[in-house]
Amino acid sequence: MWIADNWKDYEVIDTSNGEKLERWGDYILVRPDPQVIWNTPREVPGWKHKNGHYHRSSKGGGEWEFFNLPQEWQIHYQELTFNLKPFSFKHTGLFPEQATNWDWFSSIIKSAVKESNRPVKVLNLFAYTGGATLAAAKAGASVTHVDASKGMVNWAKENAAASGLSDAPIRWLVDDCVKFVEREIRRGNTYDGIIMDPPSYGRGPKGEIWKIEESIFPFIELTSKVLAKDALFFLVNSYTTGLQPAVLTYMIHTVLTPQFGGHVEASEIGLPVSSNGLILPCGASGRWTR
Repeated sequence: MWIADNWKDYEVIDTSNGEKLERWGDYILVRPDPQVIWNTPREVPGWKHKNGHYHRSSKGGGEWEFFNLPQEWQIHYQELTFNLKPFSFKHTGLFPEQATNWDWFSSIIKSAVKESNRPVKVLNLFAYTGGATLAAAKAGASVTHVDASKGMVNWAKENAAASGLSDAPIRWLVDDCVKFVEREIRRGNTYDGIIMDPPSYGRGPKGEIWKIEESIFPFIELTSKVLAKDALFFLVNSYTTGLQPAVLTYMIHTVLTPQFGGHVEASEIGLPVSSNGLILPCGASGRWTR
């Protein structure tokens, strides 16, 4: 398992009965987590002294309950700064477990820029609030950031400004990821690194429907056509339990290695739980490198 254990401003404090107790900077939140199927004693004081609690509804969705929580605040990861705010369906605007992937591709980018003195172009698809975009830009890459939500792209721009990356070579695009890649193929554009963090289910800006089990393999095939011949890396993330690491390995290997060679590996990703030293699983990632 790849573990995001370099955080100072974030921690999973405890987990129990379908929920996780987290510290986001100075604030304590309780949020639902479908992986937490165990019901262990809630002995950690934070359970009773929280700043926000997302209550899941039996009818689907849910709502936030706040206890002295600001509308927006910031946390840091190394040299990056993120603006957080609780919004729809339990989210805060950041997936902290992805830091393990940020560290991985950042080291690849830095090595290429420093040792080979080559420019590195990265395409970040389903790019959300820009965690991976900022990490890649900070490492020295020029980044194309694509997400179907205008609100998420604006949020990512705010994170870039907070991180001192307003003038970094980042292209911000509100677009359907599939249609964007199709246009890039026609234009003949290629990228040295590709990151995709697709939702289990989603809609594009014009109502295009995305179901990951049906769409992910054709999309990996499509996206491989904008991967440069001497590309550095390819990353696929999944929060869908059916897409286990072996499934990610199989898909990426099938599409990429016949064309590009290289090496594929996949693993669960996770976050350490500070109260007991165990690891909370948070999905899986598949990685290809030359």
